[in-house]
Amino acid sequence: MSRAQASSLRDDLVAAIPNMRAFAISLCGNRDRADDLVQEALVKAWNHLDSFEAGTNLKAWLFTILRNAYFSELRKTKREIADSEGQLAAKLSVPPEQQGHLDLVDLSKALAKLPPDQREALILVGAEGFSYEDAANISGCAVGTVKSRVNRARSRLNELMTTLPSEQPRAATSENAGAPPRPRPRTARAV
Repeated sequence: MSRAQASSLRDDLVAAIPNMRAFAISLCGNRDRADDLVQEALVKAWNHLDSFEAGTNLKAWLFTILRNAYFSELRKTKREIADSEGQLAAKLSVPPEQQGHLDLVDLSKALAKLPPDQREALILVGAEGFSYEDAANISGCAVGTVKSRVNRARSRLNELMTTLPSEQPRAATSENAGAPPRPRPRTARAV
């Protein structure tokens, strides 16, 4: 673009400002916000002058940029909540990450206690997402063997990860869930 063309285009941009401002006010209804929208649209237009085709309607191009900027902001603000004093932000909290790290450490220790063949099968199927068939090909064994190893590994991991002190009653398992408590065996009393 020549210097004369750039100067002419700049003059046309400046001449369009009052019309852009009136359009922006009609969109948002706030003079200050309208001024911000016009400024944003002019900056976008200036940065993308190479996409403007000479001989087309400059005002229509500018209004399109302004309108798109307005509706983009409108969509964004629909997802936001006004919290100018930070009261809502102060109520937000994030749970500490220590428990997750400790769980990962426990899992690593439990995995280390598994036999290598079970650990390999469990990691291939459970962590890496391989099918049983693919895991069998990788391990060089039958599909049933991989299924068996994964099942035994999961059971053993469950035992290792579920460490309940002997004083506490065991949690209900799927086998005894909903079943009435077993009666205690009676012992014969000496009379």
